[in-house]
Amino acid sequence: MTQSDPTDQTLAAIASIFDQPETHREPEKTAFEEKPIAPEADGYSKIGPGPMAAIRFKWTVRRADNGDYYVDETIGERSTPVVSGPLAKDAAIRLVDDREREAWQRFEALKNEMAGRSAAANLVRKDSSEI
Repeated sequence: MTQSDPTDQTLAAIASIFDQPETHREPEKTAFEEKPIAPEADGYSKIGPGPMAAIRFKWTVRRADNGDYYVDETIGERSTPVVSGPLAKDAAIRLVDDREREAWQRFEALKNEMAGRSAAANLVRKDSSEI
């Protein structure tokens, strides 16, 4: 039996977490609650996907004293925000929604890639054990 790459083992372990049967569960509650779209965009926020709050993205719209809107993008709860703006109110909300959608797409792609690598690693292990 050949020694496998530690990265493959790690990816296989992570993928096995995602391979658990899907069960219906309530959305995860976090310290950051999403605010509904309202006429006032100040405080509108979305949270990206991820298994740990410490590495999860968050986008929040805030209104400056002069009426301009800015989007603060953070990772985890204590990071320094990356600021986009000034923006119009609708553009700020759209930016938050677009960033969240893109994050979910990247997360799903990564999850699928890890599942594919896990399946390939299982095939290699099965083939090598039959030799």
